[in-house]
Amino acid sequence: MFINNLDPIAFSVGPLSIRWYGLFFSFGFILGYIIMQLFFKQKKYKTEDLDKLLVYIFAGTVIGARLAHCLIYEPDFYLAHPIEILKIWQGGLASHGGSLGVVVATLIFLRKNKYKFFELGDMLCVPIALVCSLIRIGNYFNSEILGNPTNADFGVIFVRLGETFPRHPAQLYEAAAYFTVFLILMALYLFVKNRPDGLLVGLLLTLTFTARMAIEPFKVEQADYSTNAIFNVGQLLSIPFIVVGIAVIIYAVKKNSKLKKGI
Repeated sequence: MFINNLDPIAFSVGPLSIRWYGLFFSFGFILGYIIMQLFFKQKKYKTEDLDKLLVYIFAGTVIGARLAHCLIYEPDFYLAHPIEILKIWQGGLASHGGSLGVVVATLIFLRKNKYKFFELGDMLCVPIALVCSLIRIGNYFNSEILGNPTNADFGVIFVRLGETFPRHPAQLYEAAAYFTVFLILMALYLFVKNRPDGLLVGLLLTLTFTARMAIEPFKVEQADYSTNAIFNVGQLLSIPFIVVGIAVIIYAVKKNSKLKKGI
């Protein structure tokens, strides 16, 4: 049995409090930027374009994740208090919306910059998986995205919530799953030179949201309503991403096969 008595605030500067969640989120983007710099230099692309892309991606991630959380998981509250949507510092980001936000941001970036969508997407997928892992560690420090109660020896008691019983450390389950995906994608990017463009995009969607589907039953329902179905909201939202991921993998492999045959 483990005890989580972690202070969500890393440090304070006067009235300003810096949370571990924000640090992990920011650290993920910094590491992602470094990884993308290496990829860009390897392909001899302009790193100045990467600076612009980072701004688009950051904005798309935050806006998409925030809107998805507010409008999908707690629609009654936020529709009644729309100004609360802007209070992002109070927490509440949804990975499904963040994923869509990244896609939209990338498409907007590509309108003014000449890169191939899937080639750029494959590069982005590697750091995205890492960022997802670090965000879930931030959730653990915040004592949020809670797991269901458990009697397992690896259960965690979230003392700061005033609880005395253990829960599944669902945040760490997801963090481990996404970090594993990061390692897989990084290995494929570095060591498989003839992979088809789009393969990593498809794998990221398929693997991360399959992991999400598998871990959701161990988590407390995040939505403030019930689907009254076999799958909860998080699982239902994951299904389209898995389907799209598989479709992208099939498309990438078939297109690559045709190119090799000279069709």
